[in-house]
Amino acid sequence: MKQLMLQKFADKTAKIGIVGLGYVGLPLMLRYADIGYTVLGFDIDADKVAQLNQGASYIEHIPAHKIAAACQAGFEATTDFSRISEVEAIILCVPTPLNKYREPDISFVIQTTDAVKPYLRAGQVLSLESTTYPGTTEEELLPRMQETGLVVGQDVFLVYSPEREDPGNPDFETRTIPKVIGGHTPACLEVGMALYQPAIDQVVPVSSTKAAELTKLLENIHRAVNIGLVNEMKIVADKMGIDIHEVIHAAATKPFGFVPYYPGPGLGGHCIPIDPFYLTWKAREYGVNTRFIELAGEVNSAMPQYVVNKTVLALNERRLAIKDSHILVLGIAYKKNVDDMRESPSVVIMELLRDLGAKVAYSDPHVPVFPKMREHHFDLSSEPLTAENLARFDGVILATDHDKFDYALIRQHAQLIVDTRGKLHGAHVVKA
Repeated sequence: MKQLMLQKFADKTAKIGIVGLGYVGLPLMLRYADIGYTVLGFDIDADKVAQLNQGASYIEHIPAHKIAAACQAGFEATTDFSRISEVEAIILCVPTPLNKYREPDISFVIQTTDAVKPYLRAGQVLSLESTTYPGTTEEELLPRMQETGLVVGQDVFLVYSPEREDPGNPDFETRTIPKVIGGHTPACLEVGMALYQPAIDQVVPVSSTKAAELTKLLENIHRAVNIGLVNEMKIVADKMGIDIHEVIHAAATKPFGFVPYYPGPGLGGHCIPIDPFYLTWKAREYGVNTRFIELAGEVNSAMPQYVVNKTVLALNERRLAIKDSHILVLGIAYKKNVDDMRESPSVVIMELLRDLGAKVAYSDPHVPVFPKMREHHFDLSSEPLTAENLARFDGVILATDHDKFDYALIRQHAQLIVDTRGKLHGAHVVKA
C-alpha cells in the first residue's frame, strides 16, 4: 500500500482533500491545484463552499481569480464528508482556540476527525496541520483511526505537519515556507513526505508527531516571549520618557546577537496569543511550570488595558472624561495590511472603551463592516478617514498601522492621537 501511495503522489494521480477552507486551507488548496493535483475541499460553512464553487474569495489577500483558476483546474468544495472516501490525502486545517479558562479547545479537531472516520479506507494519509499540544496526534487521532480496523503505518498513514502561513506577507508563500513533518511510524513519515514534497520547496522531517507539534509551539512561544519582553520594556521606557521604538531601531544595528521585536497594543492572530498556552497546559501533566511563557502571556494580555489607561489619562489632560468621549480606533485587523480579525487586540481595546462609556468607532480599509465573531459584538462599519471626520473625535487610537492609512492627514486633523505602533510624532501624540 505504501508503494502505491508513493507512486500516486509522484505521478499526481492522488486526490488531495483539505478540511477547513480558511487562512490555512485555502492557500494550500491553491498550491496543490496550481501544480496539477485534483483537490476536494471540505468545510461546514455552506456559504463559504458556495462562494468558492462560484470562483469567489472571502479572504482579502487571496484574489478571486486564483480561486476561479483552481475551479477550472478541477477544484471543488463540499459540505459532504462522505466524499472523504474519494481522496488519498486528508489534510485537517481546522481551528484550535482556547476556552475561557485559557485551556486548549481541540473540539474542532476531534469533531472533524470523527466526521472523517466513517469514510476512511485503505490507501489514505491523514495529516493534521492545526496547532496543538504535543501528543494530540497520538492521543486523539491515532485511536480514532485504529477504531476503523485499519492498521496505521500499513493500510493508512498518520502525520502531523504544522501550518506556517503568514497572511499578507509578500516575502513568503506556501511553496517557499519550509514544512516540518513528523510521522507516527517511519512508513507514515515516508508517505507524508511524498504528500508535501511536490508542493513545498523544503520539507523538514522530525522523529515523531510529538516533535513536530512541539516545533510549532517553540516557534510561536519564541515570538510571544520576545514580544512580551519589548512590551514590558515599552512600559519602562515610557516612565523614563524614552521612545522605545528609537531604542529598538538603534539596537537592531548590531549585526549579531539581537533580533528586533516591536511592541504593540497586544498580541493578535491565531497563533502567537494562543499557542504558548497549549504548552503550559500540557506541561502541568508533567509537573512543570512554564514561568517564562506564562509571564509573557500576562504582559501581552495586559497591553490593551495599558492602551486604554493611556487614553483615559490623555483625555484627562484635556479636561475630558472617557465616558461619552468619541474614540476612533484605527485598524482592527490583528496586523497591518490584512483583513484577519483573529484574536485582534484592537477589539479588546474597543470593548474596554465601551465598558467605560466611550462612544467607539473604527476605521479599517481592510474590514469595511465589523464581522461576526464568536466572542465580540459590534454593529459598526468602517469610518471614512477625512479631515472633518477625524476632527470630530475626541481621541484617535492607532492600533494597527496599515499602509493604506494617510498618516499625514491623521497627524494634521486628529485632536489627540494615542499611538501604539510608533508611527507618529507631535505634541498631541501620546505613545502607548
